[in-house]
Amino acid sequence: MNRRLLAYFLLDTSGSMNGEPIQALNNGFNGLISALRSDPQAMDTLHLSVTTFDREVKNIIPMVDLASFHPMEITCPDSGPTHTGAALELVSALLQVDLIKGSSEVKGDWKPLLFIFTDGKPSDIQKYRQMIPIIKNLDFGVIVGCAAGPKADESFLKELTDNVVKLDTTDAATLSSFFKWVSSSITMGGKSQGTGESISLPPPPSELNIII
Repeated sequence: MNRRLLAYFLLDTSGSMNGEPIQALNNGFNGLISALRSDPQAMDTLHLSVTTFDREVKNIIPMVDLASFHPMEITCPDSGPTHTGAALELVSALLQVDLIKGSSEVKGDWKPLLFIFTDGKPSDIQKYRQMIPIIKNLDFGVIVGCAAGPKADESFLKELTDNVVKLDTTDAATLSSFFKWVSSSITMGGKSQGTGESISLPPPPSELNIII
């Protein structure tokens, strides 16, 4: 069995994403899948899981290999809160089940990747902060946070990870650019883990502002 590279996506589908932003998110994410499918190593090792979060948290695509991945239309309610903490809690539970740990007989999976996309801030701040040390202890290869649009508060993502990008808008061109960057990040992540090096992210395009 090949060692797998597990990538978890947490996508904000709260009410503020309604309209053009959610369409742009769908287009960008589908573009990401197409780009990854052109990479033989990703086709060989990459597995994806997609969880959406608004007032509810749903694992809309349980962990599946890239070749079998069927994109589905991501939708959002007209209004409602952003339960980011509950989304982190779910991904923590999923990882315990999905990840094959190494042993003397089995090599086990590579370090998993986590990508969080939000256009706001957590509505469940207490739960979010409770989950931060738990997520950090799960030994992800990299955690990338994306704060998209004028109302996104990147300070909460900075509490979770040093890898935070800020998008000024949630239009189709910007989200497409972000997901292309995610694709190259995953590709580089797979290659660097194969050599035993720590994952270093590629430089982002000009539309993405890295938050220091």
